[in-house]
Amino acid sequence: MLRLSKAAHIDKPWRIHAIASDFRVEDVWALPTPGGPDDFPRLVRQFADSNPVDTSRVVRALFAIRWTLGEAFGWDRPDSGVGTRVRTLRDRLPADLLAAPPGPDLRMIPFKSVYLIDDEWVSEYANRTVHALLHIGWVPDEVSGGYRGQLAILVKPNGVFGAAYLAAIAPVRRLIVYPSMIRMLGREWRSDDR
Repeated sequence: MLRLSKAAHIDKPWRIHAIASDFRVEDVWALPTPGGPDDFPRLVRQFADSNPVDTSRVVRALFAIRWTLGEAFGWDRPDSGVGTRVRTLRDRLPADLLAAPPGPDLRMIPFKSVYLIDDEWVSEYANRTVHALLHIGWVPDEVSGGYRGQLAILVKPNGVFGAAYLAAIAPVRRLIVYPSMIRMLGREWRSDDR
């Protein structure tokens, strides 16, 4: 697994740039999902159906702690999410993206799909700390000559507390959660090839 520079996302001609210019790129990762030009729908299905919480005992414990704290402090109440505290990104979509099917919602974590096109899928989530976008793209792989997935997380923190919260959990996300999730995704991708 390979964490990439923010430029790996910013320099691509993604449609999300025009829609979410007020979000900042938090993390970018290369996904271990080698494939051909037509394999993006497979990645979208696999990612939507995966359960990142069950990647390891440590990640499961971290998610349990996070959801417990969220419940105790009211971070995840229904009035703090998309459509209540923040407007859905779908309200910003141009007509062609709005007319297209939005794609699948994630099954195990509460991200809702915004749009899905041939090489780009965006889902969103909001709570009292942040409005977050999960961007999955399908990019040429210069090493293999094929294609692979690329994950970017874009965020708009909710005030000073949201920015401090994101900064505080960044090491946990980058050192434990994302690597574990990406390893699981790679294992599932390889097992699907058999």
